[in-house]
Amino acid sequence: MNNVRVRFAPSPTGPLHIGGVRTALFNYLFAKKHNGTFILRIEDTDQTRYVANAEKYIIEALNWMHIPYDEGPGKNEKFGPYRQSERKEIYKKYAEELIAKGKAYYAFDTSEQLDFHRKDHEEKGKTFIYNWHNREKGRLVNSLVLSNEEVQERIERGDNYVVRFKMYDPKNNDSELIEADDIIRGHVSFKKEILDDKILFKSDGMPTYHLANIVDDHLMEISHVIRGEEWLPSLPLHIALYEAFGWNAPEFAHLPLILKPVGKGKLSKRDGDKLGFPVFPLEYKNNETGDVSRGYKEDGYFAETVINFLALLGWNPGTEQELFSLEELVKSFDLSRVNKSGARFDPDKTKWFNQQYMQQKSDSDLAELFLEILTKKGISSELSFVKKVVCTIKERAIFVSDFWELSSFFFEAPTEFDAKASKKTWKEDTAPLMQELITVLEAINDFSSQNIENIVKEWITNKEIGFGKVMQPFRLSLVGAMKGPHLFDIAEMIGKQQTVDRIKKAIETL
Repeated sequence: MNNVRVRFAPSPTGPLHIGGVRTALFNYLFAKKHNGTFILRIEDTDQTRYVANAEKYIIEALNWMHIPYDEGPGKNEKFGPYRQSERKEIYKKYAEELIAKGKAYYAFDTSEQLDFHRKDHEEKGKTFIYNWHNREKGRLVNSLVLSNEEVQERIERGDNYVVRFKMYDPKNNDSELIEADDIIRGHVSFKKEILDDKILFKSDGMPTYHLANIVDDHLMEISHVIRGEEWLPSLPLHIALYEAFGWNAPEFAHLPLILKPVGKGKLSKRDGDKLGFPVFPLEYKNNETGDVSRGYKEDGYFAETVINFLALLGWNPGTEQELFSLEELVKSFDLSRVNKSGARFDPDKTKWFNQQYMQQKSDSDLAELFLEILTKKGISSELSFVKKVVCTIKERAIFVSDFWELSSFFFEAPTEFDAKASKKTWKEDTAPLMQELITVLEAINDFSSQNIENIVKEWITNKEIGFGKVMQPFRLSLVGAMKGPHLFDIAEMIGKQQTVDRIKKAIETL
């Protein structure tokens, strides 16, 4: 496949939803699979919804997930500028070209006039659609019914207007169908006669999404448009615009929706808030309201986790493989294996992915991350020791943030003992046994896990008592609860003196 150029074109209206992240990911994978170019374009034509820090957030999110754009704002600006608000003059020229070709027209209808027509149709049980049925019947105010002089006079005196696209023109033997081949959905067709004449350009000098989108895709030589299913209804207009300009259209692929974990409909922030998971890659703070939205990064998910679970939302590799590196995804990705139907989001599965990536990471890398948590708690520890701790606990963790709960006893002696465990394990004869155990431990010179275990177990056997009578209160003494990794590993790591001191504390307390 030659000269593949794809674009991710978000609107900077707030944080980037993971549905948008998946669109970016699929564009990235497709581009890299075919040695192509992944472009970021900021579609900010709707200035009323523009959020100042949203573009920065989008770029940071892509970088965190290791899917940076090749071309876009501030990078390899071969086809720039890449913000639509900076391309206003370009669009005006193309709107005028469509008018000159008779493919578009000026419309001067006020919002009040349009509201009147809508209500009038509703009262008659109809739906008002601005299109070939009524645009030339005189009740609507546009350049198809006004003289050229009247049109020019209105424009010169500053009347508000829009440029509408002539979607269907039966007088000129216009074909009744728009047909296209979608890579994911196959052959699709649309009846022109039921479609409205969309607004392409406004008198404030700003284009609508539709015109800007088509013009930019053409000028930036986009070869494939990979976008969400919600844009499928816009496909007939976009194809018609390509035909009107006489341009070759790119290939289209419309991705399935990401669905709620339960119930029906598209995954939303509300679902995440309700069920306790993020729907944004990074944490986002609304500067106006002060509201903070959770992010996968801040919640402790690895970037690899997010990439992996998003890739499998709607795409099927055709094998049983579930864990993919980014390089493996690039190699395996194929748009023909993207499903048409929506993909249900599974929060538990995302945690499973994170746990798998946890096990793949080196103890050194995880220790570095854990050390940051310890430092914030005011605990100073050697990296080599933290690395040993991580090695003993990581299999039971989902997030690095779980490490403290799983290992606090390595760094701090317990100050209290689990009441239920104490009642069950600490009997009348426990204190004397623990005092004897202290004597045994103090006599050990080689305080390594295996050696401690051998000597303590031999002592228990010689006393002809059950192992539980010693091992359970021993664990309770060191940990404060009946949890933790191999008991003798704990003893070795905290050392002889700390082991003995903790048993004495337990005897004194319990």
